Amino acid sequence: MSAKLADTHIHLEQYDPQQAARMLSEFQDEGGAFVVAVSMNLESARRTEALAIQYPGVVRPAYGFHPEQPLPTPEEEEELFAWMEARAAIAAGDRPADAPTGEHVSPPRMTAVGEVGLPYYSRLEASERGESLDEDGYVRLLERFVAFAARYDLPIALHAVYEDADTACDLLERYGVERAHFHWFKGSEATVRRMIASGYRISFTPDLLYEKEIRDLARLYPETLVMSETDGPWPFEGPFAGRDTHPSMTADVCREWAQLRGLDESAARDILLDNARRFYALR
Repeated sequence: MSAKLADTHIHLEQYDPQQAARMLSEFQDEGGAFVVAVSMNLESARRTEALAIQYPGVVRPAYGFHPEQPLPTPEEEEELFAWMEARAAIAAGDRPADAPTGEHVSPPRMTAVGEVGLPYYSRLEASERGESLDEDGYVRLLERFVAFAARYDLPIALHAVYEDADTACDLLERYGVERAHFHWFKGSEATVRRMIASGYRISFTPDLLYEKEIRDLARLYPETLVMSETDGPWPFEGPFAGRDTHPSMTADVCREWAQLRGLDESAARDILLDNARRFYALR
C-alpha cells in the first residue's frame, strides 16, 4: 500500500517496546509513512533517539521539555540543550560525541524541537489548589526553545492552548520562527485568525470525531495548514473508548476531516500527508 498517513505528534517512547514495534509495523501496513515522535525531557529524548535509530525513516525524532511538569533544574536544562545542540548540528555521516556506541549506529539529525510550550493545565490545577505556578520560568524556557529553533532552522512542536497560544505567537514573531506546529490546539477565534495569518500549523487528533470545538476549528482552518496526529498514548473517548491509542487512528482523523471539508477521503489523505511532509521537510 502506498504511504498515505502521518502521525505528526506521538509520545512513542512511552509505549512498551514490543507494543511500539507492533504498532509501527501495523501502521506501515495500513499506509503509514512516518510518525513524529516528541519527547518529554532528556531521558525521554534519549529513548526517542533510540527508536529513531531502530526505525530509520519511520520514526522522526523531536526533542524538548514538556511544560506540564516541574521546571528542570539549571543543570538539567543545560544538559538538555547541550544534547540537543549536538543533534541539531548533525550533517550526513556525522556522529555526536555522546552517541550510543555500537556497529552501524548513526543517530539522525533531530526533526524538530518538541514538545515544548506553556503549562496551561498545570496552572489551572494549581489555581484550584490555591497555589501559583512560576509562569515567568516557563515563558523563559519556551523563549529559549524558540530561539534554538530559529538558530537551527528547525520546526517547533508546541503545547500552547487558549491564552498561552498568544504568548507563544509573540515569541515566534520575535524570533522569526515560521514553522510552528500547535498540536491539539484550542483557542479563541482571534488567536486562530492570528495563527492563520502567520501560516502556523495545527493538527487534529481522534477527538475530531466527537468534540464540537475541534470540529468547528477543522471547518475554519485552511486546508494547507493542517495535519493529523494522535498524541498517543493519550486515550480518547467516543468510538475510541477503551482502545489503546494507535498511529493508525490517523486514518479515522483523515476520514472525518474529509467529510467535514467535503473532500474525497483519498484526496484528504494526500493533503494531510503532503502538509506534514512539507512542514517537517520530510520526503
